[in-house]
Amino acid sequence: MAEKKEQRRGLGRGLSALMADIEPEATTDATPARAARTLPIEKLIPNPDQPRRSFDQDALEELKRSIKSKGIIQPLIVRKHAGSEDSYEIVAGERRWRAAQAAGVHEVPVVVREFSDEDVLEIAIIENIQRADLNPIEEAAGYEQLMTRFGHTQEKLAQALGKSRSHIANLLRLLTLPEVVKQAVTDGKLSAGHARALVTAPDPVLLAGDIVRRGLSVREAERLVREALNPEKASKPKTSGEVSSSSKDADTKALEADLSAALGMKVSINHNAGKESGSVSINYDTLEDLDALCMVLSAGR
Repeated sequence: MAEKKEQRRGLGRGLSALMADIEPEATTDATPARAARTLPIEKLIPNPDQPRRSFDQDALEELKRSIKSKGIIQPLIVRKHAGSEDSYEIVAGERRWRAAQAAGVHEVPVVVREFSDEDVLEIAIIENIQRADLNPIEEAAGYEQLMTRFGHTQEKLAQALGKSRSHIANLLRLLTLPEVVKQAVTDGKLSAGHARALVTAPDPVLLAGDIVRRGLSVREAERLVREALNPEKASKPKTSGEVSSSSKDADTKALEADLSAALGMKVSINHNAGKESGSVSINYDTLEDLDALCMVLSAGR
């Protein structure tokens, strides 16, 4: 459809547009599909703005074995390196480049494209996020870059990347944690769930050490944080199985906010402590609100 040309490419179209003309074709051999050319591996330079800061060695070893057996099926995407006539910067495919080096491959298939610096960064972030290759801290940093450098909102990111807004919001909160806690997440000592619980903690470094040392689950970590926030209430027995609003975890609060924004009505989620059950309450102000709610629920059938 011929519409006026946008000044910039829309978020989320970068990777699909990038890969559109190089998808592997059905073939019985290991020849790279529709690769424009091959380049010596030493002429390729990794993207300095690559959001991934750590590479899983087991995954690289597995990819190395695959390359030794079948070759590189999908070519790397590169662009001319600004500082050298004879070098190319990797836009997408750094894992394949690293694994190819380990496999002793001397040349790799590439597709040379023209991209601006902003395009390269945006594509690198989107590629890694869509392929779930980043740890939680790297993923959060990627979202932050997309928002600060390109002006994307959480809603736009969620829609384009197939994530929930609460998922993006919760990960972004991890970036407020002290560096030592973020490093523990990066190293796999703490999960994203543990880290989310620590966001509101009075002393996240101290509690993070306690969680790692004792091997606490996410729920146990959340309880530890609640006790640190309300030491007086920690010793009092609960009169109900429901979690109070002030002690709800960040995920529950974010989900309440998402549902409230979607319905235009106040939504409260009450999870029964220590169980998998609970209740959801929706408050409406008028009969028109009730009619609208019934229509939304009926539409989902």
